[in-house]
Amino acid sequence: MIFILGMIFRYRYDQFSWTAKSSELLEKKKLMIGSSLFHIGIIFVFFGHVGGLLVPIEITEAFGVSDHLYHTIAVWSGGFFGFIAYVGIILLTWRRLSDVRVRSISTFSDIAINIILIIVMSLGIFSTFFGTSNQPDFNYRETVSVWFRQLFILQPDGNLMSGVPLLFKLHILSAFALFALFPFSRLVHAFSLPIGYIKRRYIIYQKNVVRK
Repeated sequence: MIFILGMIFRYRYDQFSWTAKSSELLEKKKLMIGSSLFHIGIIFVFFGHVGGLLVPIEITEAFGVSDHLYHTIAVWSGGFFGFIAYVGIILLTWRRLSDVRVRSISTFSDIAINIILIIVMSLGIFSTFFGTSNQPDFNYRETVSVWFRQLFILQPDGNLMSGVPLLFKLHILSAFALFALFPFSRLVHAFSLPIGYIKRRYIIYQKNVVRK
């Protein structure tokens, strides 16, 4: 609810701050590498979560994808792209904290969001590879995924989460905290797709040469 109402309020009353506030002019190299890694990784991670949380087991099995095959693909592809995004956000956070000029224009919200992203992604990676070490038979698609879909109809069954490993619970709680802060941070720019750039005319820059 905070996410939805916050996004509506931010869009209606604070559109001038609806931006990623790029600091490219202050430092470019680490920004280019970190931003590319983070955005490439997070896009695949997002769609992986959509598939894992919103698509029931019955649908993937109907297409001939066994549960074992699905988990194998999810673990290794999710782990790979999750690691890429993780390296990206670590680099971006280090850049923001270590570069004096970038740090001087950073707000508390900028730094807090980066740290929360690191926490969420750290818990996600640890959950993927070590979260079920004590519960090898745990299947999040039969528990977490079902509970998550129930949230949309406002009828979540808390019993489904009682046996979920601790790392998964911490990952979910940290993700909820991230979504609660989402409307009040620079992350809102994720909903601004630059579709207008496709039909926009080229901008021609000319160097003004001063002749002596």
